[in-house]
Amino acid sequence: MNELSELHPPKGATKKRKRLGRGIGSGTGKTAGRGHKGAKSRKSPHHSTFFEGGQMPLARRLPKVGFVNIFAARVASVNVAQLNRFDAGAQVDEAALRSLGIIKGRIDVVKILGNGDLDRALTVIAHKFSASAFEKIVAAGGKAEVVGG
Repeated sequence: MNELSELHPPKGATKKRKRLGRGIGSGTGKTAGRGHKGAKSRKSPHHSTFFEGGQMPLARRLPKVGFVNIFAARVASVNVAQLNRFDAGAQVDEAALRSLGIIKGRIDVVKILGNGDLDRALTVIAHKFSASAFEKIVAAGGKAEVVGG
């Protein structure tokens, strides 16, 4: 039976590290395997990801276009027709919409839009409603409640 003190990795599983710049007898002395001169022989040999050998980089050749507002609210729009997937009398909120996969990902606001028809009474809780969506939900015998935001 093997003792814990006698355990060692199998033959060929480990390798001694290469000690660079330790004399000519080591085989990696003097230039330490970097060759002579040039960018790759220096202390910090690496160019940036976008460096193209002195050619004007793509990021600078192309024009700047557009604008992205990083503070804009991410709105998930849901049409009234999609609400027919819920049972009559159900309470529809963001969590319920997520559970059926109607809305996904990071969002700030849920807005209910009026495309399609609603054939059952539901209690819909959302941040915003279009005028037509509000009317259709109430006409079907349901309630439209506005929540925060």
